[in-house]
Order: sequence, then structure tokens, then C-alpha cells
Amino acid sequence: MRRLILLSVCLLASTFVIFCQGSPDDQPNEKIIAMERGALDRWGKGDPQGYLEIMAPEVTYFDPFQERRVDGLDAMKALLAPLTGKIKIDRYEMVNPKVQRNGDVAVLTFNLVDQATPPGAKAPVTFRWNSTEIYRRIGGNWKIVHSHWSYTKPELKANTGPSE
Repeated sequence: MRRLILLSVCLLASTFVIFCQGSPDDQPNEKIIAMERGALDRWGKGDPQGYLEIMAPEVTYFDPFQERRVDGLDAMKALLAPLTGKIKIDRYEMVNPKVQRNGDVAVLTFNLVDQATPPGAKAPVTFRWNSTEIYRRIGGNWKIVHSHWSYTKPELKANTGPSE
């Protein structure tokens, strides 16, 4: 009888430990950061498809090279298609990534430092970015629903006052 009780207690304790750990997706931080790194790895080799694969159909995007927000996956494909094979990042560093989650929505923020050697350049050039990626769990998978990229400490034009 003691063995049966001890076995029951061990089984109950094991179940409790497994339940408290939850499923791997209960802690999406590592998964979302890994998804972003995978997309960045591909981006640096001239393959924007890594990002397109993790974007939701209704994705919105702010980019410092665009005057307006880009709406939808088809628009993103049209925007990124001309860049295929043309981007070469020698190395990058994702600085201080942070995921904040509320239910099926997670916000990933990080700084990105890229080093690239443009064609004809004698030395690498460093690019510094701020990134905000908003992910939503759709059908059990995390997808980017909004992306916002900006320069870190951009050079701003001096305000010359109102034009006359």
C-alpha cells in the first residue's frame, strides 16, 4: 500500500512539474528571437524571403526609405523583390532583444548593428537600426503583423525656419 501511495505521489508531482513548465510556446521569447535571427541571416545573404515567410497576410510596415506605410504581404513582396540577391551583410549583431507578450501578441524590440562592404568600398560600413516587430499568434504560429525600422541617431536636417 505504501508503494502505491508513494507511486501516486511521485506521479502527481511529475504531472505538476510538467504542467508548471507548460508547452514550449508558453515562453515565446526564444522562439520569436530565433525566428527574427533566421530572417536576418537570410536577409544578409540577399534573401528577403525569410521575412516574407514569417509575415502575416495583413502585415503593415514602416521603413525609413518609404514615404508611407506599406500595407499587406503582396505589397511587401513587391517592395522586397527588387532587393533579392543585392544585399550582402558581412556580419550583424542583434543588440538587447526584448520580447514583451500579452496573450497572443508579442512585441520584439532590438537594435541592429550591420557591417557591410559596399561594392568598390575599401572598408566595411556600419549601419545602426532600431527595430520593432509586433508578432501575433495565428493558427498556432507566430507571425509579424507590424514592422517598424528606423535609423539609430539619424542625422537630422537643421531647421531653417519657415519658408517665405
